[in-house]
Amino acid sequence: MVKLAVGAFLAVALAAASYATLSPPGAVYIDPLLYNVVGANYTEWRNSSTVGFDPTMTAPPFIQVFDPSFLDIIGSSATIRSIASNPGFAFAYEAPIYVPDLNAVFFASGPGYNGWYNNGVVSMINMTEVDAALASTTGNVNIQVQTLHLPDTVQMVNGGTGPYRGDLLFVTAGRALLPPSVVRVNPNPPYNATVLLDNLLGRQFNSLNDIKILPGTDIMFFTDPAYGWLSGIRPDPKLPSQVYRFDPSTGQVRVVADQFVQPNGIAFTADGKSAFITDTGAFEVINGVNQTRPVTIYQFDVDPRTQSFTNRRVFAYSDSGAPDGIQLDTMGNVYSGCGDGIHVWNAEGTLIGKFYLNSTTPQMVFTKSGLVILEATSMYLTNIQAHGMTLTTW
Repeated sequence: MVKLAVGAFLAVALAAASYATLSPPGAVYIDPLLYNVVGANYTEWRNSSTVGFDPTMTAPPFIQVFDPSFLDIIGSSATIRSIASNPGFAFAYEAPIYVPDLNAVFFASGPGYNGWYNNGVVSMINMTEVDAALASTTGNVNIQVQTLHLPDTVQMVNGGTGPYRGDLLFVTAGRALLPPSVVRVNPNPPYNATVLLDNLLGRQFNSLNDIKILPGTDIMFFTDPAYGWLSGIRPDPKLPSQVYRFDPSTGQVRVVADQFVQPNGIAFTADGKSAFITDTGAFEVINGVNQTRPVTIYQFDVDPRTQSFTNRRVFAYSDSGAPDGIQLDTMGNVYSGCGDGIHVWNAEGTLIGKFYLNSTTPQMVFTKSGLVILEATSMYLTNIQAHGMTLTTW
């Protein structure tokens, strides 16, 4: 017993020493062993999932390190800096896509502005301008974003990936009686759009949420929860909340996974053998938050013949908010936007770190400058050394 205690102490001491040597300025090491038992007199109980875990009471934004392996992701000089802000307007909420040829990030607005009678807004930020501005100061910057004027066939962009054959690939939630859709958009003026899919054999989808391409193919996979209805922008759902496969070369659409409350984000491993789906069923919008429902990332095997999702298992549960958008880096680590920032798990599902903002942070996307984080009314850049996967299609 004594040997075990000494060994545990040495492990913690070595981890702390490694952290102190390699961590970037301002990062905070949260040793899980120190918080396994807090006692009955603990005063910081989080009885709401919308409250973040910040036991050191550090002012956000900052980087939380739960495991020393997170240092390999962030590097020794990572910071979190605001690059654009528009208080009162959730201009940066959904569908981030980085286009390397333009060095630009495209993204969509979120709740508040849009509705039954109002479309959402798609915008773009030039990362070359961001890099130049950040190089001239040690503080935050506020780069002007550019609004795209898209055709009326694009209603309420909610998810995106790409570049897909040079274009932005969006899914839309639809609006009122206008159908949800999968749509390609030219990232250059005049931003012409081509709708690829807007129904399931004559039945409208509920409100498409996110989309990814299976690596090495042209096959599209997208989620379809009932958030359009719950948010008051779509009629009541007529289909289950499920995940679809769409082959644009044949036009075939079919369900590959179901039994979700509200399927939301989607991602694949680089080899295409595993898929991840976030279920944000605890957030019912008009009915508030039901903390007994899922805020969970599920992992699946992708059947090599049918591409259906099999062997469903829990990958991770978010301790704050719900896991919305989801991305993987080239090392297989999983990133998701949650209630207090971006959470990062290793490939085994262990939480190793957070980019802590203390506010709902729906989405993120990798760029050559680092990880761009969407936090509704603000955008942030953290200059980490990890890289995102490159979209490859046939």
